[in-house]
Amino acid sequence: MRDEVVLVTGASSGIGFNTALKLKEKGYIVWGAARRVENLKPLEEKGINIIYLDLCDENSIISCINEINKKSGGVDILINNAGYGSYGAIEDVEIEEAKRQFEVNIFGLSRMIQLVLPHMREKNKGKIINVSSVGGKVHTPFGAWYHATKFALEALSDCLRIEVKEFNIDVVIIEPGAIKTDWGIIASDNLKKRSANSPYKKNASLVADNLKKIYSSEKGISAPSLVCSTIVKAVLKNKAKTRYLVGKNSKTLLFARRLLSDKLYDSILLKVFLK
Repeated sequence: MRDEVVLVTGASSGIGFNTALKLKEKGYIVWGAARRVENLKPLEEKGINIIYLDLCDENSIISCINEINKKSGGVDILINNAGYGSYGAIEDVEIEEAKRQFEVNIFGLSRMIQLVLPHMREKNKGKIINVSSVGGKVHTPFGAWYHATKFALEALSDCLRIEVKEFNIDVVIIEPGAIKTDWGIIASDNLKKRSANSPYKKNASLVADNLKKIYSSEKGISAPSLVCSTIVKAVLKNKAKTRYLVGKNSKTLLFARRLLSDKLYDSILLKVFLK
């Protein structure tokens, strides 16, 4: 058994759910947090502490951390896994929806960090793992608001890493590429729905169809277990890397982005997503 306390956000399904299980198996004291508490019950049956968390609600965030502080003495390792992607033309996405995406992916995440840091500084030790995306380095058609949050998370994590270095706190960024989850299917369906009466309907529909094709395929896409094992590796490592790029073709994609001009890269994206 380890005495370190791990908090995993977005633990009700997929990567967060399985990461919580793997870390419990490794002997950590694990808390799984999510809005859909009913979906956390299988984790509770495995001896994992479960707790309600809504990243758009300040009171919920404070209550979550206070409860963990009271029952487990504080969070030693924070895994910011919760997040979502909302696709649509910038003109079509309601500003309230854009704000909500930033609230979940950036502001709620940042508030969690603010609240766990005092405990980590007191112990002069800690680890914050932010699940970003290769989408924090590259762009795709109609993904502006989602990519904006992930680009922001990359910058936030880089600055945070420098700020907390003197307190022996590590900041790690996980950058998954295309992972076989429902994420792409949901993004595709929402893009089609949002663009149904839009002047961007034609291209948005093509992008939605190709998103669905990519995330339904077995080629060029990785299993969620790869992301989970990478997060666990980052937790276990005394000297974890600052970034872990995860998934098939991710390195090739980033290399192409660095090598090619903006217009040439854009033309490749159009060929891929609008064919």
